[in-house]
Parts: sequence; C-alpha cells; structure tokens
Amino acid sequence: MSRKGVKMKSETAYLTFNTDKHRDYINITDKVADVVAASGISEGMVLVSATHITAGVYVNDAESGIIEDIDELLGKLAPEGVDYHHHQTGERNGDAHLKSLLVHHQVIVPVTGGTLDLGPWQQVYYAEFDGQRPKRVVIKAIGE
Repeated sequence: MSRKGVKMKSETAYLTFNTDKHRDYINITDKVADVVAASGISEGMVLVSATHITAGVYVNDAESGIIEDIDELLGKLAPEGVDYHHHQTGERNGDAHLKSLLVHHQVIVPVTGGTLDLGPWQQVYYAEFDGQRPKRVVIKAIGE
C-alpha cells in the first residue's frame, strides 16, 4: 500500500553466473546498487535472491581473508566428499545444498535516500557452491 499521492515503484533485474570454479564468492554490491538506481526509489528495500538450491546470497565484510574464513567454515560444517543421503539420487553435490542452507538464499537490504543502507564495511555477495553451470540471481527493488 502506498501513501496518498505517493506511487510505489519497482525494478527487477536478473544476473546470471557461470563460474569457472566449483565454489566462488562474488561481490555484487555495485550490481545491486545499479538496480536500486534504475528503480528510482528513494525509500524502500531491495531483495537479492539466488534462484538455485546450491547457491546463496549474503552480506558481510570485504576485508582480506574473510572469504577464505567463510569458505573454511562452510567446508568444516558441510565437507565435500562425504557420502550424503542426497547422493543416492546420482548427484554428488550434497555439500553444496547444505552450504546454501547455512549461507541462505536471499537478503533484504534497506534503501534510504536512494542508496543501499549498508554498514560501513558491508557488501552483498553471491556464493556459488556447485559452479561451472549457469545460475541466476533476481534483484527486486521496491519502494517510493
């Protein structure tokens, strides 16, 4: 619902990733900001959602070493090479499904004054856990 005289706006964009690596972490903050700018919204939110079950989206720091720390943690919690029940289907990516659950598949970021309202070091990342094939992310900005 919008306030009287204020029209809600929205913008939807899709990103496609086909990573060279099996696992990868890609900073997509600028792409998300571009969608917000194209939407023309001043106040609202933007949803960023990985539309595949072996990928995720998260917000974290862009400092050196943090991606390696995240990757090592996820590797300990959902290691590759384990004989997961899922592998009975013929797939060998059970760990990728679990890593996606741990990271989660989407984030919502506030938009204030027409820009992403992130903390001083926060960035938006796409996390790939079973790469080397095309996967999509939807970005939907909505507000006024």
